[in-house]
Amino acid sequence: MANGQENPYPGPLAVFGDRRLPELAVPVGYAALIAAHGLQVPLPHTLAAIAPRHRRYQADGWAIYTPRHAPVADLAGHLTFALKYEGLDLGVLKALFRAIGPAAVEALVRANPTGTYARRVWFLYEWLLEARLDLPPVEHATYVQVVDPALQYGSGGVRSGRHRVRNNLPGTPAFCPMVFRTPALDAFQARDLAAQARGAMARVAPGVLARAAAFLLLKDSRSSFAIEGERPTPARVQRWGQAIGEAARRPFDLPDMLRLQRILIGDASFVRLGLRTAGGFVGDHDRDGTPLPEHISARPEDLVDLIEGLVAFDRTVARDLDAVIAAAVMAFGLVYIHPLEDGNGRLHRYLMHHVLGQRGYNPPGLVFPVSAAILDRITDYQRALESHARRILPLITWEVTAEGNVHVLNQTADFYRYFDATPHAEFLYACVAHTVDVDLPAETSFLQSHDAFRRGLDDIVDMPNRLGDLLFRFLHQNAGRLSKRAQAEEFRDLTQAEIARVERLYAEAFGIDP
Repeated sequence: MANGQENPYPGPLAVFGDRRLPELAVPVGYAALIAAHGLQVPLPHTLAAIAPRHRRYQADGWAIYTPRHAPVADLAGHLTFALKYEGLDLGVLKALFRAIGPAAVEALVRANPTGTYARRVWFLYEWLLEARLDLPPVEHATYVQVVDPALQYGSGGVRSGRHRVRNNLPGTPAFCPMVFRTPALDAFQARDLAAQARGAMARVAPGVLARAAAFLLLKDSRSSFAIEGERPTPARVQRWGQAIGEAARRPFDLPDMLRLQRILIGDASFVRLGLRTAGGFVGDHDRDGTPLPEHISARPEDLVDLIEGLVAFDRTVARDLDAVIAAAVMAFGLVYIHPLEDGNGRLHRYLMHHVLGQRGYNPPGLVFPVSAAILDRITDYQRALESHARRILPLITWEVTAEGNVHVLNQTADFYRYFDATPHAEFLYACVAHTVDVDLPAETSFLQSHDAFRRGLDDIVDMPNRLGDLLFRFLHQNAGRLSKRAQAEEFRDLTQAEIARVERLYAEAFGIDP
């Protein structure tokens, strides 16, 4: 029992930590376990509580249940409630198992050795802590899935005969973020955006599609730098665009990550290439050089293990998951780890291309301009990043180094292994949907209209391709009208009748009022 109390689990509360309840209620499930055992973990996005009225609802980060849902106020009762109604929070569970020790879990299982929830708890203890409990194998029980697929996304799963469970966790103990099923994700998946994109591109002429692919690749590369506030040289943009174009064909591992960093940075005079050997954070400094972190990166001593977890996820479980969800989990996992001194953001977006491309999500030969869609939704992007970064920041103990960096003093690796990636999956799906609904049709339509204009221009006037392209750019920049300056200078040899025909041709090609 915690703090010597007879029953450490909380009674009715108006405030839990820094989170106010919508009414006086008794925290249950994960909230009760966190409170009773003093767990230093990020709070789940939604906590559960029992209120006296017979009304079930959600408000202000709480799921309020009725008295008939109330669990027995002990370890088994709250664990069962959490697994049944709240899904798996692996970070909370691992911290809990460390706090209560093996004897408490063994007693829980022995009390109900064939129970569905007891067997899941037993398996999760051994899987998370990589330690074997003193329990005999279960001989007769129906296999049960570790992840409840009605609540969260799992993998195909493999059987564990010892526990009589199917391990469908979407990762390994080294890296296993979880994603909840939500109405938004259900709606995106029902659309089958990959098939929709392939069908739309199949109707586009091969030549137009090839040009669209080249432009969208360049657009994505530029946008990825723009998100970081950089204005790179055309050569760097082209070089990174080529790397993105190859993302689907290359495996991802530590050597390849370092190769990509070299491509990104180019001149490494002021950047140390390779994995960080010191702490890292995202944020500013105050006037005396003290860090003001918005996010603190994983400790350098944890980086190799965390990256190996990412690689294992990519090569195994990711292939069982929805492609967009897998891409979000892997990409945001990397950006939270922040393994490099520079280049983490662009590498994180590269991983989106890597996963989507490897899974054949893009139409053949085409790269979704995900970074361009992110740039258009930069506020939502920041909100997705902060959804986890802000929750772990208060739990990290750090000191300032002589260089104005951070040095983390406590164990933090699990904050980057296990997080709720639901907001990230919803965000990336929204970007992919925008690409399919807007970017791909807009680019192919533009090129088709451009080609119609250039074909018609030859019937009006004979001019070199260079000048024809310049004429098109002037018209496009001025809503289909040739400016007086351009008429007087670059195109002074055009008659007013020819100018009128050219402007009418542009309007017809782009379907606008002349």
